[in-house]
Amino acid sequence: MATSEVKKSFLKKLITIILGFGPGIFAIGYTIGTGSVTSMLVAGSTYGMQLLWVLLLSCLFSGVLMFAYGNYALITGETALYSFKKHIKGGKLLALLVIVGVSVGQWGSLMGILTISSNMLYEIFAINFEGLRSYEYITVLAIAIIIIAVFYSVMLVGKYSFFEKILVVFVTFMGLSFIVSLFFVQPLPMEVVQGLIPSIPDVPGGKMMVAAFVGTTMAAATFLSRPLFVKGKEWGIKDLKRQRKDAITAAILVFVISGAIMAVASGALFHQGTPVVKVLDMAKPLEPIAGSFAVAIFFFGTLSAGLSSIFPCLLIAPLLVADYQSGTLDTNSKQFRVITAIACLVALIGPAFFGGKPIVVQILSQVFNVFVLPIVVMGIILLVNNKKIMKGYKTSLFVNIGLCSAFLFSCIISYTAVIGLIDKYL
Repeated sequence: MATSEVKKSFLKKLITIILGFGPGIFAIGYTIGTGSVTSMLVAGSTYGMQLLWVLLLSCLFSGVLMFAYGNYALITGETALYSFKKHIKGGKLLALLVIVGVSVGQWGSLMGILTISSNMLYEIFAINFEGLRSYEYITVLAIAIIIIAVFYSVMLVGKYSFFEKILVVFVTFMGLSFIVSLFFVQPLPMEVVQGLIPSIPDVPGGKMMVAAFVGTTMAAATFLSRPLFVKGKEWGIKDLKRQRKDAITAAILVFVISGAIMAVASGALFHQGTPVVKVLDMAKPLEPIAGSFAVAIFFFGTLSAGLSSIFPCLLIAPLLVADYQSGTLDTNSKQFRVITAIACLVALIGPAFFGGKPIVVQILSQVFNVFVLPIVVMGIILLVNNKKIMKGYKTSLFVNIGLCSAFLFSCIISYTAVIGLIDKYL
């Protein structure tokens, strides 16, 4: 076979694998947005690889929870919040608390995502058109309005498969961009090993950063939405093995991509004593080390991360409400269009009022995400261990150990978040 034919065959197989990715693509979209990128960059530039252990545990527990929620949906045919309301005593109140908590957290993330993405596009335009420097605020706001209007228009198409294909493109570019950036700058191997030993930075903001890490990599929205996305994929009980593989793959990719981002920040910024504070801080220090090409790749990856998260963040509130009501998401309904329109307006609060401090907004939104985690984890523990609901399927000891460990971890992190916020702001 000719070399050109071998290359075409490999490329064709690679594209097939990427396009064949299941609901896990939404897990990556929820998890690795500008919130995750910002948290990893700030942590890597400020603490080196010290918080790698938090990322590892978060991704491990995320994989277990994605698997558990996905399996529950395939076996019972029911979704998360609908099942909370139906099968758990006091579940109606718990479900409503989850809807409010997750929606507030995700809409907060959306504000940060839109602010950072519009700021990054502004910087790109300003490099080529210096006259824009005098109109920074209005330009950033105009870019934000155009971005959110385009995404809302696409949302009106209302097809799961369409959302999935767009996410595949953004997530693929994002992952490749950050992994390529890692080839230009790497942390010391010993720092990576030391980062796997649990420790919390004993500095102001250290505890809050740990909470932000968990809030972005172990996001409740990822698990709650999985049953609906599994149903949207039209998977059934025959797809249990495929669902397990999809959950494991998603968790591994989140760890690899997030770890690459942290490693790039650690290698390029930590030893220079240059923590990330502003949007441009994310990439400028790479230039002396790797050149403008590396900076362009990194900017493109961060922008792709932001755009890949807008869809899931816009979807989350109508998705949870539909889940609570009937367990079915109708993307063509008036309710869906109204709630997503409100989300778009909330998103514009970021660039309109917090345009100068997008990093702070994004970190805080990730911290608040951890407070509903214990409820979400306990809910699935109760559901998957109910023999009547599970129709004879027994949840393995390994999965139960993973779920109980995840519950304990989420409680510790929620407590850490409270202490971190008190230390930082009170």
